[in-house]
Amino acid sequence: MDAALRADRLAALPERPMGGWLRAIRQALGITSAGVAARLGITASGLRKLEQAEASNAITLATLRRVAEALDCELRYVLVPRQPLREMRRQQALARARSWLQRSSRTMALEAQHVESPSVSDNERLQAITEELLRSGSTRLWD
Repeated sequence: MDAALRADRLAALPERPMGGWLRAIRQALGITSAGVAARLGITASGLRKLEQAEASNAITLATLRRVAEALDCELRYVLVPRQPLREMRRQQALARARSWLQRSSRTMALEAQHVESPSVSDNERLQAITEELLRSGSTRLWD
């Protein structure tokens, strides 16, 4: 997924126009509301309501797809992670490992069972747990 969602590949995607894509494409094509509405079997005011719904994020994907077809367009949508998915998983695994180590240390301290291991540092334990979580592919990362 990271390869498919690379930021440099998606950087060319334009932001949604202020009035929404439906209105922008319709106007760029020079088609009236009545013209597109006729293709959809609805009224011109019905189409304007759909355009407003899209602009305010209140339109369903099914409806958006139907209007796109009427405009001879293809609907594509994508979730664009703010950082690579692999890095998001690593950060979550690290946070989960840190939480487990802290909880374990508190429990051991409460039971006066401080275990000192000169050969393994806390950082090494943290990294080992993190790597194990990543390797296991566990959904427990997000619990």
